[in-house]
Amino acid sequence: MLVDKEILSEILVYTAELWKKNSASLGEIDARFGDGDHGITIGKIAGVFEECVKNWKNESIKETIKTLGDKILAINGGSAGPLYGTLIGGLAEPLSDEKVIDGAMLKKMLRSSCDEISALTKARVGDKTMMDALIPAVEAALSTPGDYIPDILDAAEKAAARGAEYTGSIASKFGRARSYGDKTIGTPDAGAVSTSLLFQGFSEGIGESMKL
Repeated sequence: MLVDKEILSEILVYTAELWKKNSASLGEIDARFGDGDHGITIGKIAGVFEECVKNWKNESIKETIKTLGDKILAINGGSAGPLYGTLIGGLAEPLSDEKVIDGAMLKKMLRSSCDEISALTKARVGDKTMMDALIPAVEAALSTPGDYIPDILDAAEKAAARGAEYTGSIASKFGRARSYGDKTIGTPDAGAVSTSLLFQGFSEGIGESMKL
């Protein structure tokens, strides 16, 4: 299976809608030990997804993803803008002028995205951040046999969901929440949850596109 401009647009719109549906709950989670603005910021990022798809004309896939990352970087709202801007922008790095994305390229894109964001933050698995969902998701994608994109994204979605759930069992080590220590146990990390939703959107979005 190959992902072209049309399918990618459908995936991005689906993901944006999923994020918007969950923005209130993301804000509630974040408000327990943080600023409470994560849901608002994710809603803004979802809006950027929709804007870029709406205005996508003759730009290449690489150019569009890079523009998407740059626009997200410019969003005000704590660390989510820089982190998600880097995550999305990192997907564009391995691309050149491809008109379609195959499974092998998708794996390169995900690896690049994880590498870029890993260079931005010291957080790793076990620190109760978005990395608890992102790193397992990318590792699962890369270890998926073959290059069938739905399988790759399904594995990433499931691993990200497990990672987000895992953050509810550990104490925060980054951001404002770290000052609460063990009190944060029982509450998942909002960034990990939104990252899980990102991969859910990618996976379910491509599934929806295959039904058309």
